[in-house]
Amino acid sequence: MNEFFQDLLNIPPCSSQYRAEVSKLIEELIRIGKTDDYLSERPVPPFNLQCRHNRARQIGQRLHDIGELPLMNYAFRQTRRKVGKQLAAHLEYCWAEIGRWLP
Repeated sequence: MNEFFQDLLNIPPCSSQYRAEVSKLIEELIRIGKTDDYLSERPVPPFNLQCRHNRARQIGQRLHDIGELPLMNYAFRQTRRKVGKQLAAHLEYCWAEIGRWLP
């Protein structure tokens, strides 16, 4: 299915058995962005030594495990709509080195 229609209809590019989980992961990703950001200036919890949010990276890895890059791109677009371009840019870097994700 075309990305435009996937986004319009909120249909993630994955098996239907994972759709509820993916929806919850995206909601959590949005919440993280709005409350903590995806990056930090200092490596203090909940951020790792590269100043990336640990849970956001775990979510990115899980999305990759379920649907690889197409699902990560879908989740990124959904998240960007809710948190804005600046925080989305932070998420883009936060997910660096997960699968084939490139910031």
